[in-house]
Amino acid sequence: MNIRALKQEEPIPIELLLLADPSETLVREYVQRGQCYIAEKDRYIIGVFVLLPTRPGTVELVNIAVNESEHGKGLGKKLVLYATKMARDEGYKTIEVGTGNSSIGQLALYQKCGFRITSVDRDFFTRHYTENIHENGIRCRDMIRLSQDL
Repeated sequence: MNIRALKQEEPIPIELLLLADPSETLVREYVQRGQCYIAEKDRYIIGVFVLLPTRPGTVELVNIAVNESEHGKGLGKKLVLYATKMARDEGYKTIEVGTGNSSIGQLALYQKCGFRITSVDRDFFTRHYTENIHENGIRCRDMIRLSQDL
C-alpha cells in the first residue's frame, strides 16, 4: 500500500469521501481548503483522508474513508496513524477529528489511536445536513470532537 497526496490535476475520489460524509457540497468545500491523501494498492484507491489546517498549530482530520471491500483489515487505523504522523512531522501541535454520536466504530478507533474526547457540538448534524443520518440504529445528531497533542 502506498499513501500519497492527491495531485491537483487528479479528480477527487468523491464516491469514497461520501462514505464518510454524505454532503457532497461540504466534502468539495473542505477538500478545496485542505489536502486530500489517498491510499493505493495496485494503482487502485482503497482509502482516503483529508487534513485541514484550522488554527495556528492545529490541523483537523476532516474525512477518512476506506473502500468497503477493504473493511476489517486495519486500513482505517493505518490511515489515522499515518495522518497523525504527518501532522507531527509538519510541525502541528494538535490534531483534531470530529465524528457523529452514532459512529460507534469510529469513536473506538480514534481513541485507540490516542485521541481523547474534548467536546460535543450538540445538534451539529441536524443544523448542517438536510437529511437525517442513521448509523447503528441511532440517529446521528451530535458531533463528538476529539483531539490529540502531538
